[in-house]
Amino acid sequence: VKIYLCSNPEDSVIERRALKEKVFPRFRERCRSLLALDVRLIDPFESSDPSCWPDTNTRQQLIEECRKNSAGPFLLALVGHQYGPACLPTQVEVSEFQLLLQESQQAGVGTRQLERAYQRDENAVPPSYRLTPAVKSVCSLLQREETGETENNMLCDEDLRKVLQTAVSLCVQSRRMSAERAQVFYRSSLALDSDLRFALENCPVLDIINRCMIYVHKVVNADGERGRQQRNSELQPALKTVPTPSELLSQLCDSFLPALLTSRQLILYTTTTECDRRHGYTTARRRAYADSLCHQVFSDLMALTDSLNIPRVRGQAHVIDAPSRERAEQEQLCCTLARFYKIIRPEEEKVISAYVKGMDQQRPLVVSGGPCTGKTVLVAHCAEQIKVWLPDYDPVVISCFCNFSFSASPKHLLSSICRQIAHRYEEHIIKVDVSLSELEEHLVSILTQLPSAKHPLILILDGLDQLENNVGAQIISSIPSPLPDAVKLIVTVSSSRTGLLQAIKLHYPQLQSADRKQCAKLLESLLNSSGRKVTSGQQALVNQALTSCSLPLYVRLLHAHTSLWHSDSDVTESSLPDGVHSSVSALLDRLEQKHGSSLVARLASYVSLSRIGLSESELVDLLSCDHDSAAEREGPISQVDVERLLMDLKNFLIKRPVADSQVLFWVSWHFKLVVTKRYLGTHGSRRKIHSEMVDYFSGRRVGRNEKPLVVSLASDPEHEQVSQPFIFPVAEDVCRVNMRKILELPHHLQQSGRLEELELELLMSLGFHQAMVQADMLSDLVAMLKAYETSTKFLRERWLIASILKSSACFLHSSPLQLPAVMETNLLPYLDVFPAFEGYVRGIRQDRKKKGKGVGLVLCPTPCSVLSICYVGPNLKTKTTRVAEIACTECDVVAEVMDDGSAWIWTGSICDFYKLSLIQDQRELKFAGVKSDCKFLLLSTQCSKLFLWDGANPECLTEVKESLKPESESSQTLSTIEGFVSCQEMICMWWKKESYVSVFDIANNTSSHFQCESSVICLAASLRSLSLYCGQEDGTLSIFDLTTSRLLGTCLNSTNSAIMQIILREEEQEIACVDRSGSVALWDVADKKQAPKLLKENFNQGKSSGILNTDYSEATSTLLVCQVHQVTLWNTFNWELWDQFLAPQGKAFSQAVLSLDGHHFLALLDCFTIILVFGVSTGECVLSLETNRQPLSLLKTASDIVCVSRDGCLTVWDSEMVNAAGKATKMRSEVKGMVVEQTGKCFYTTDGSENVWRWSLDVGFPQFTFLHAGAVEKIQLSPNNSHLLSLSAGEIYIWQTETGENIARINGGSAADVLITPSSKFGVSISKHGLSHVWKLPHGAIVCNIHQYLSDAQVSAEGTFLVGLCNGDLLAASLWSGSISKRFSCAENSEHVVAFQCLLDHPNFVVVLTASGAVYTWKLSEETVCRHFQLPRRFHCRPQDFQMLSDGNYALLSIDYNSINFLDLSRVRLCSLKAEGPVIKACLDKTGCYVVYVCNPNSQEQSCACYLHSKLLLTVVRLSDRERIGSVRLHRNPSALTVSKQQGVFVGYEDGSVGVFSVSDATIDKELVCDREILKSEPITCPFEREPMSCFYQSKPNVTWS
Repeated sequence: VKIYLCSNPEDSVIERRALKEKVFPRFRERCRSLLALDVRLIDPFESSDPSCWPDTNTRQQLIEECRKNSAGPFLLALVGHQYGPACLPTQVEVSEFQLLLQESQQAGVGTRQLERAYQRDENAVPPSYRLTPAVKSVCSLLQREETGETENNMLCDEDLRKVLQTAVSLCVQSRRMSAERAQVFYRSSLALDSDLRFALENCPVLDIINRCMIYVHKVVNADGERGRQQRNSELQPALKTVPTPSELLSQLCDSFLPALLTSRQLILYTTTTECDRRHGYTTARRRAYADSLCHQVFSDLMALTDSLNIPRVRGQAHVIDAPSRERAEQEQLCCTLARFYKIIRPEEEKVISAYVKGMDQQRPLVVSGGPCTGKTVLVAHCAEQIKVWLPDYDPVVISCFCNFSFSASPKHLLSSICRQIAHRYEEHIIKVDVSLSELEEHLVSILTQLPSAKHPLILILDGLDQLENNVGAQIISSIPSPLPDAVKLIVTVSSSRTGLLQAIKLHYPQLQSADRKQCAKLLESLLNSSGRKVTSGQQALVNQALTSCSLPLYVRLLHAHTSLWHSDSDVTESSLPDGVHSSVSALLDRLEQKHGSSLVARLASYVSLSRIGLSESELVDLLSCDHDSAAEREGPISQVDVERLLMDLKNFLIKRPVADSQVLFWVSWHFKLVVTKRYLGTHGSRRKIHSEMVDYFSGRRVGRNEKPLVVSLASDPEHEQVSQPFIFPVAEDVCRVNMRKILELPHHLQQSGRLEELELELLMSLGFHQAMVQADMLSDLVAMLKAYETSTKFLRERWLIASILKSSACFLHSSPLQLPAVMETNLLPYLDVFPAFEGYVRGIRQDRKKKGKGVGLVLCPTPCSVLSICYVGPNLKTKTTRVAEIACTECDVVAEVMDDGSAWIWTGSICDFYKLSLIQDQRELKFAGVKSDCKFLLLSTQCSKLFLWDGANPECLTEVKESLKPESESSQTLSTIEGFVSCQEMICMWWKKESYVSVFDIANNTSSHFQCESSVICLAASLRSLSLYCGQEDGTLSIFDLTTSRLLGTCLNSTNSAIMQIILREEEQEIACVDRSGSVALWDVADKKQAPKLLKENFNQGKSSGILNTDYSEATSTLLVCQVHQVTLWNTFNWELWDQFLAPQGKAFSQAVLSLDGHHFLALLDCFTIILVFGVSTGECVLSLETNRQPLSLLKTASDIVCVSRDGCLTVWDSEMVNAAGKATKMRSEVKGMVVEQTGKCFYTTDGSENVWRWSLDVGFPQFTFLHAGAVEKIQLSPNNSHLLSLSAGEIYIWQTETGENIARINGGSAADVLITPSSKFGVSISKHGLSHVWKLPHGAIVCNIHQYLSDAQVSAEGTFLVGLCNGDLLAASLWSGSISKRFSCAENSEHVVAFQCLLDHPNFVVVLTASGAVYTWKLSEETVCRHFQLPRRFHCRPQDFQMLSDGNYALLSIDYNSINFLDLSRVRLCSLKAEGPVIKACLDKTGCYVVYVCNPNSQEQSCACYLHSKLLLTVVRLSDRERIGSVRLHRNPSALTVSKQQGVFVGYEDGSVGVFSVSDATIDKELVCDREILKSEPITCPFEREPMSCFYQSKPNVTWS
């Protein structure tokens, strides 16, 4: 919205200042947040210096700019009681000026002043007289006083104006000029009058309707006594044909504006203020009027924007479809560029047309030419003509101007092309973060399958040659060759980009410079459009310049120069720059002289360094800040200053739509080159501009003095800095993304070097993540999280966030507002691993609390799987390439050698591979294998060469040059290397089926060898003794001294089985040898002079099979031996067998490794795509790690678990995350019972086993486990939380909850259920076949017996009756005598009771529901029955679903598929709540505020790969108004559900884990939270020592009932 403020500058200072301070900041924020529009107020008299005020022509251009480009109102006029000073017209046509001179001279009036003030200009169209710069355009009294200038030493426009008006009057009197034309001269240069008439008269009515606001203020007695005396003393004008200012003002207010009121639908207000005759119009009255004016203007602006057809944010969230947005931007950009096609090229158009029409050409058409030859505008024009060229077809035309894309990465460009093609052919694509090779395959697929003869595809790629890092060649190589049928590809390439042209290697037409005559015609047309021309002499110079350079852009630059020429201008050959870059520099020189060097330099720098361009409002905001001393010297910058500069640059700045905004960017990248060289030559200057834009888009106060933006009126009033939230909150559940911030800020943070800020405030920011997801830029967010490796402080945290987003992409695409819930669920289990996420999760909870609604996670259920943090793969040429060998170093480097001879390295600090290239003798060597030890990699090539890679110096490879075989075998071919070990500066290698060991000295580049008795299988080297231990095929162990090469000794195991691994224990001076059968032999090697002594030999007792692999953890003293059918663990502290784990039935192990802490081991199974994680202590599979491909091998680095697939892709898990997930506590089977303490901080669960767990929310895990002799059937908690009753095998256990003491174990009751009275003093055991007992807590003394069995029994509120059902009757037994003393009876019928509820808040009442649907209340004390109403059949009660609150206000009657039926007794109404799918469980909370239910939502995308869409949904609904408070996805099926008084939702799951959720609502004072500070204050212990403390039961019953 761009509004021109029309006013008399001397009569509106206070009003204009008030509007800028009080109205437009509010109006701007509203438009930005609600309408996605920015607001600019153009005040031509903003400057306090009248010499800076724009002239009439400039003001009219400003009005026209506002009228054309404003999305709403464009004119706001303030008409006061003063008409204002008149100014001289800046231009008068020759015929009229000569008429004025002639009439004046005939009347004897002197015209010398006029002739001196005006100079003839033949270059104007039509020829005119222009006001010379020597004449002052504005000469107010105030200015004369300030400057001290007098009328004697300057040409004052007051005298000239009198002369001009006299001449006009004479022409009217002689009837040589009409009165109407004379009026134009009288008021033509009066700002208020002329601006209003220009804005409202000569333009289409539709452009004005409902877009203009005019406020007329008439002031009576404005001047008071002094003013009246001045008016009386004034002389009457000499010529009565000259109207007075008051007459002109009256004509404007009383005639002109009312006449247009109806036709233009103006908003016109007239206010009359009558002042005191003595004091006149005082400052206080003016301020009062200004205040009322502000209120009215703001109200009118609101009404105008509401009435106009401006799309606004609606619905639950403003979710943006990024592909559609980018597609629309490209299409509009194509239309914009096509308008620059002015020099017609019929031959080139004919070539392109013939290519498009030719159906048998399967190669691209490349449009080539030099810089600035017009390639882009040509193809943009042709794109609009293609449907005309193919009238019998329905072509799909896709134009991609790559250099204008906000991301120039090959993945983004290919993804954008694929999405656009798929959308135009109505195909659906939702895929996030696919690899470049997958994108290339997908592009080939859709190019082959979607286009047809009837619907051919014409793909236009422009700007590939301007992309860095060889991206253009990558895009071209991704397109299939030859092109599929019905596909045409048009590519523009600069002829100077030989690399890209060679990559295409096709015949292509050359686009030459345009003809000089065509350029001259274009220049003439441009001059005519701006009302200018050149003289014949000047034309000769222009022709000469066009001969030397006839480029379209050069013509437009020439127009910018020549349009300023006058017929008397002194023009020479040097006046015209020669070439595009020189012309751009000359243009900038001229603009600096006109507008100031600082303003021009900064505006050009901002535009050039912006990511995708800047809007006009952003430029104004940035330029209004005092960044440097140069800007201060030139004075404050106003809106008009910027607008005038933009008008001078309008032919060179493209205005294009980007993310709901119109941004400006250079029409040619050559402008950016010149600007960069001229103003941004140093790295520091570029970083400074980037940093300023960081401050602006961050919403900080920018500028050297940290001041907000300043509006430069006389007193410099300040207004607030423009807010820059990531998301504009519009209303409840309605928001709009700040697209400009998320597109620009990351770019400027990176370019300014503020990388820590980039990582902390963006990449680790919840607000940024929400904005990116809601903007449908999730894939871009994932790429950003992985891409910025320069700041690695939170690298792994960013990888985890990217992994979460990628796995939830489809779900978040359809439900972006669920991002906080998704992130909280996935991050909460790993806060101990990544403490940096504590602030992130805290932010989620604070946002939820601020919104006043939502469901949060307090206690996370045990993860069943762990997300990988990274997934990378080598960029292979073919899909059939497989891994030949892999290796991993201790510095987290993974190396792969593929069967095509390529080698790839992953360093662990970047989320990508890099290829290892080795060129020798001008040819690239191919690799054959790779081995690792410590920090070294040993790579072998196919030409039998070895190279050593050192992790400490990864930039270079050391060749192992010497022959490493013994002399007797030197003629033989070098064998395959099997492995090596490093010892100081030596590496010791062994070879396949060879009996020698090669030793290479890295420092001296020398080699030697040791000979063994049989084939060497493994090696170990001692750093302390410099000894080498060689394990051999025949079971022999040979020991060599590395310094002397002497054999120290040998030993032989008793099984004569090959030694597969040697474990060296330096401190104990022992070695352990693991043979092929899995047996272990321990040897003492303390004495070098003596032969090794056998200390212990342990034989494998399991199935005899070969060893697949071993894994040794010195830190945990554990040795893992993996065989096909079993995994064996040895305790290496005492070398005893720890445990053996058999493979699942029908399966076989292929590899196993220990976890980082040794409490788990990870196993690969044959033909399984998942990795199973087993607990060492229990042998149970505690979780699984999912992979996309069939695993080949597992690698373990210092911090990660890496799974390698056969095609070389790596899936990486954080080891600590695996440990955290594996240590999480859960019960052995599904949770069957759950009770919660009154405080909500502790709860109890049972899974039907012998255990009942007491959980603490503050620490997040169970603290006590109550053990029983048998399976627990029921648990019951006393209302005062002091005792827990459990029912096991007919026995009742009474537990003290705080201490875990089993107070009593009662036998003999044969109880089926157990209850506790509200007073917590008595218990009731209910038996189906024997006596039911009422007894005292806690010791079990019987009070009375009840002979009748009552099902579904409840204790009355006062604890006096046990109410229950017996054969359909409702009975009440006395808890003092045990007799049945009450019976529910109804005189109307004797139907069965199906449900009832004792009301705790109404002690003597029971609500009763019968089979017929009747609802009664039964008063126990008086045995009275009252029937209230009859339920409709569809609302009949289902006993298994029935629940009622203790106060009786709400009752859950039944669950009918996806409906939950309620009875609202407080309002006596029936309600049916529709769920998102079939309801599985539902529960009322204890306070009666909410209902919580779990349902299976109907997924709209059944084939969706996103696992969240298939998960159950837990939803909380407020009962009073049935509003959904929030919902979360459950990652497993629930088996138990209850809600506490603190609105905590407790869920037990089928796998034995539990989860606790909190309800956040504006009506809740305190939300249920887990206090992590308590957990932090506890002593740090091993997570596996957090097992709940066991509380043992009485060894035998201490209470027996007979």
